[in-house]
Amino acid sequence: MMDSYEDYSDQRSLSLDDTSSADESQHGVGLSLESPADATPYISQRFSTHDDAYEFYSEFAKRCGFSIRRHRTEGKDGVGKGLTRRYFVCHRAGNTPIKASSDSKPQRNRKSSRCGCQAYMRISKNMDSGVPEWRVTGFANHHNHELLQPNQVRFLPAYRTISETDKNRIFMFAQTGISVQQMMRLMELEKCVEPGYLPFTEKDVRNLLQALKKFDQVDDSVDLLRMCKNIKDKDPHFRYEYTLDVNERLENIAWSYASSIHSYDIFGDAVVFDTTHRLTSFDMPLGIWVGMNNYGTPCFFACVLLREENTRSFCWALKAFLGFMNGKAPQTILTDQNVSLKDAIEKEMPRTKHALCIWFIVAKFPSWFNAVLGERYNEWKSEFYRLYNLEMIEDFELGWGSMVNSFGLTTNRHISNLFALRMHWALPYLRNHFLAGMTTTGPSKSINAFIQRFLSAQTRLAHFVEQAAVAIDFKDQAGEQQIMQQNLQNILLKTGAPMESHAASVLTPYAFCKLQEELVLAAHYASFMLEEGYYLVRHHTEMEGGHKVIWSSQDFIINCSCRQFEFSGILCRHALRVLSAMNCFQIPEQYLPIRWCRFYNTTPVKVLQGSLSEHADRVQALQSMVSSLVNESAKSKERLDIATEQISMLLSRIKEHPASVSVQRY
Repeated sequence: MMDSYEDYSDQRSLSLDDTSSADESQHGVGLSLESPADATPYISQRFSTHDDAYEFYSEFAKRCGFSIRRHRTEGKDGVGKGLTRRYFVCHRAGNTPIKASSDSKPQRNRKSSRCGCQAYMRISKNMDSGVPEWRVTGFANHHNHELLQPNQVRFLPAYRTISETDKNRIFMFAQTGISVQQMMRLMELEKCVEPGYLPFTEKDVRNLLQALKKFDQVDDSVDLLRMCKNIKDKDPHFRYEYTLDVNERLENIAWSYASSIHSYDIFGDAVVFDTTHRLTSFDMPLGIWVGMNNYGTPCFFACVLLREENTRSFCWALKAFLGFMNGKAPQTILTDQNVSLKDAIEKEMPRTKHALCIWFIVAKFPSWFNAVLGERYNEWKSEFYRLYNLEMIEDFELGWGSMVNSFGLTTNRHISNLFALRMHWALPYLRNHFLAGMTTTGPSKSINAFIQRFLSAQTRLAHFVEQAAVAIDFKDQAGEQQIMQQNLQNILLKTGAPMESHAASVLTPYAFCKLQEELVLAAHYASFMLEEGYYLVRHHTEMEGGHKVIWSSQDFIINCSCRQFEFSGILCRHALRVLSAMNCFQIPEQYLPIRWCRFYNTTPVKVLQGSLSEHADRVQALQSMVSSLVNESAKSKERLDIATEQISMLLSRIKEHPASVSVQRY
C-alpha cells in the first residue's frame, strides 16, 4: 500500500485512497504555484485514456517546477477486468530506504531526492456513459520542497528527451569523430537555441553513444596495445604505460613521443592539461598535455586515455607523465575545473602551481548566467574581465563584492564557486607564477585549435596512437613553416632605441613583438625616483597611482609591482622606462629568458659534455649565416621565393641524415 501523506498544518493524515476534492486539500504547508484555471487539474476532469491524463498532469507539473511519475495502479472490477484507478505523484514523493551494507559487496548510499512530498493526482475509470473514460477523483498540489524555476526544471530527467531525429544526428556526428561538446554546440546552432537550452545534456548524449557502439571494446583495446608495442619496436624512444583491470581489460593508457619529450625538456615550464574531451569511438575520457614553444606555437607533450575520471585515475596519469619526462614537474599546470584532478595534482605535483584555464571557465558562462542575468549578461561579462585583469588582490576582492551586489548574484552557486577558487584563475593571484602567456586570448585560441586538429585524428581506438603521431608530425611541420615565415619577415624597429635592436637580435619574432609593444608604451610613462633604487612609474596623463619599480645597478636586477616578467617572461613598460632613464642600452641578460630566444631550437638531440664548446661555436656560425640569408632574401619577393624553396629542400635533407657520433639521441 502507498504511504500516507501527512498534512502538518492540522496534524491529520491524508491518504491517497480518500476520494478527496481539491477544496479538501488546501491546507498543506509546502510551496504551491498557481496556474491558469483551464490548465490546472480539477475534480471530475475527464480524459479519454489514462495516458492522456498523465500527459496533462506532466505538462502542468513542468509549468509549476516539478516532474511526476506513475506510482500505483488498482483493479477493482474483478480478475481480468483491467485497471480502474491510477496514481501519479511528484517525483519527490515517498522515501528511499537506506541500502544494507555488505562486506562482500559495498553499497553506495547516494543521496535521494525523495522527501515524502504529498502532491498527487488520482484518476478513476468510469463507465456511466457506456464509453470508458477516466476522471480525476483526487488532486493536491502542495509540496514540502522548493519548486524549480523554468530554466531549472528542464534539467529533471523526466523532461530530458532525445528525439529520433536528434539521435540520428548525434550518431552521424559520432561517426565523424567530433566530441560530445562539439555536438552540443552544433545542435544549439542548428536549432537556434541558447547554449545549455537543448532538451538533453552532454551526459544524456554520452549514455546514448554508449548504447550505440558497434564494436567490441576488448578486441579494440588489445589492438591498441599491439599498436603501441609496434611503435616502440620501431622507435625505442617512444614511451607508453598502461594498466589492466581484474578482467584483463584496458583500464588506462598514456603515451608520449621522443620529440615531445625533448620539447617538454625545453618548454615544459608551463603546461596545459586538457581533460575536457572524450575519444568518441571508445567513450573514454581523453587527456592531452600541451605547451607553448619560443615561437608562440603549441607543442604536444603527451596523451592519456582513462576508464574513469576520478582521483585515482588522475594520479596514475600524472605519475605516468612524470615518468615520461624523467621526473621533471612543470612550474605551472593549467586545467579545467575538475575536483578529482585538483586533488591528484596536490598529491602528485605538490610543488607545481595549479591554475584553471580561463577559457574553460568562460565557455560555461552562457549556460551559467545568460538566463539569470538576461539583458545585463554582457554588462556583467565586461565587469568580470575587468576584475580578472586587475593587478592587486585587494582591488579584486573589493570589486568582486561590489559586482555580486550590483548584479544580484549573492546566492548564485556558480559565483560562489568561482570566488572560492579565485586563487586558481584570477590574475591578481597568479602574477607571481610563469604561464608563458597562455591565459591571453591569442595563445588560448591557438592551443584550442591545436587540440581540435589533434582530435580529428581519431577513428578507431587501435589506430589513434599511430594517427596522432602523424597528426603531430604534420603540426610540427606546420609549426616549422610558421617559424620560418616569422624569421623571414622584416623586423620593423619602432623606437630606434638600442634596447630594441638588442632584443630583436636575441628574441624570436613572437617574443620580440611582445617586448616591442611594451617598449613603445614605455614612452608614455614618467618615472620618479623616490629614493636610491626605488622608482614610481606613472602614465603621463595620471596624477595619482602608478607602479613601484626597484632597480639595482650593481646586480642589474629590476622588479616591478605589476609582476609581468614573472608571469610572462617579458619585461613590462614600467621596468623598461626605468632602464631607459638609467641609460641602459641593452636589456640585462637575465631578462631575455632562454625559452624565448631564437637559438633555443627543438631538435631532439642532447650534446655530450666534451663537445659543448665546439657545438656552440658551430651553432653560432650557422646563426650568423642564417641571419645574412634572411637579410638578403627579404630584399625582394623573387629572392624570398628562392630562399623558401631551397631551405625547405635543405631541411628535408638534413632530417634524413643521421646524427653524428658527437651527439646522443634521447
